[in-house]
Amino acid sequence: MTTLAERLGHAPDARLVILNCDDLGLSQASNSGTYEALRQGVATSATLMVPCPWAREAAASYMGEDIGVHLTLNAELERYRWGPSTHSPSLLDGDGGFPRTLEDLWDHADLDEVRRECRAQIERAILWGFDVSHLDSHMGALQLRPEFFDVYLDMAVEFGLPVRLSGASTERTIGFPFRRLAAEEGVVFPDHFVYVNGVGSRRHIEKALFDLAPGVTELYVHPAADTPELRALTPDWAARVDDLHVVCHDSQTRAMLERSGVTLIGYRELRELQRAGA
Repeated sequence: MTTLAERLGHAPDARLVILNCDDLGLSQASNSGTYEALRQGVATSATLMVPCPWAREAAASYMGEDIGVHLTLNAELERYRWGPSTHSPSLLDGDGGFPRTLEDLWDHADLDEVRRECRAQIERAILWGFDVSHLDSHMGALQLRPEFFDVYLDMAVEFGLPVRLSGASTERTIGFPFRRLAAEEGVVFPDHFVYVNGVGSRRHIEKALFDLAPGVTELYVHPAADTPELRALTPDWAARVDDLHVVCHDSQTRAMLERSGVTLIGYRELRELQRAGA
């Protein structure tokens, strides 16, 4: 069977890495950190949280980078709120924003409203001028339940976009064959995904690069500039600042990438492969 690396024009044993920046649009600090990581660091793609307060500023600063949509149905921070673009009532909690937890979302969300909100987020990113390269799901909300995954997969097919998926080893735990379902629809996704529990990717990146498997591996970070705004809005601010240092200012990261013999790619390569197959 032809590997994803071969389909992308590389050797079958090539080690290809997508280094993605999550949470563009979350804050001005996230915007500054993400664009610095893409323009001056080793990051190769990012994802935009369209409903967040600083997403429009992220659009104004866009210069053609490889950016996808971080489909957002939760607002997990206690004192910093954002809500649905469609104002859908089943996607609101009592505080006027998205639900804080996945369980609250899954218990109350109307799937038609979920579908309408996801489509609106993608269309708004396109309207703002983004050449959308892929989709992923904030907090995994669309990846962990089959009825929500149906929406995720439908958006990928409708817009011709690859997606982030967790690794094959997680299918049994999650409880349904989401990777097979995506492949059957012609949707492209990385071979491997390095999961980080929370924010702060330094150790995970170091470990992954030490024993990287052949194929396409997605690593991800949450880079942000150290600002009073960032310190006020989230308790994990220090890990976000460290993520920026890892991908932009730490010479050891570049050295590890070189020693590992990896080729850095973005999601656009996967998007063009998916669209060519369609």
